[in-house]
Amino acid sequence: MSARTCLVTGTDTGIGKTHASVALLQALRADGRRAVGMKPVASGCDWQDGGWRNEDALALQAASRPRPAYADVNPVALPEATAPTLAARAAGVVVEAEVLHAAHARLAATADVVLVEGAGGWAAPLAEDLEHADLARWLGGAVVLVVGLRLGCLSHARLTARAIAADGCRLVGWVGNRIDPEFSRADDYLGLLADALPAPCLGVLPFVGDGGSAEAGALVLDPAWIDALPRRP
Repeated sequence: MSARTCLVTGTDTGIGKTHASVALLQALRADGRRAVGMKPVASGCDWQDGGWRNEDALALQAASRPRPAYADVNPVALPEATAPTLAARAAGVVVEAEVLHAAHARLAATADVVLVEGAGGWAAPLAEDLEHADLARWLGGAVVLVVGLRLGCLSHARLTARAIAADGCRLVGWVGNRIDPEFSRADDYLGLLADALPAPCLGVLPFVGDGGSAEAGALVLDPAWIDALPRRP
């Protein structure tokens, strides 16, 4: 049986894609699904346990059930904390789409749902000649957008939604993340976002600060939404 899957992207870098992905994994598991996370390409890794490890990928691994091997969660781990294309060049690594596809297939063989977290925003390349749109289309075209709630997020979210559609993919949901505790108009912006984006809001995450993590139960997903995700073997 193939797993349902989607790609998680963001309105920018540093807006809480991992925070949201962990919350989504917890919500999927609360619905009785075997849910695992994946970070195909991660830059900014530390040497741990005999290999390069990325903090975001480790969080996804910890939130996954069944717990997958790190090498499948993050098949391309790059040391330098910069754009993946530059980090790969610095490490002398050629990112091959087939390697990412194979890792996803191993995860899909043991799970009901696989969430694939991108790197940076939608238009940031994953590697030389590999765009988020390429990976998302291979996964079936479903995309969840994480919107960092701050000044400018409405424009960023609308532009990203348009780009996702123009690239032949489908925005199937979005998550608001309160990344700025001083942003007093966040609730007003949530209303504008709900009117502007062509997909349902899957929930709004509270501000947690540095080192915080998603709390279990932060998001509650409609089973019908889950069952509408495309399958990928």
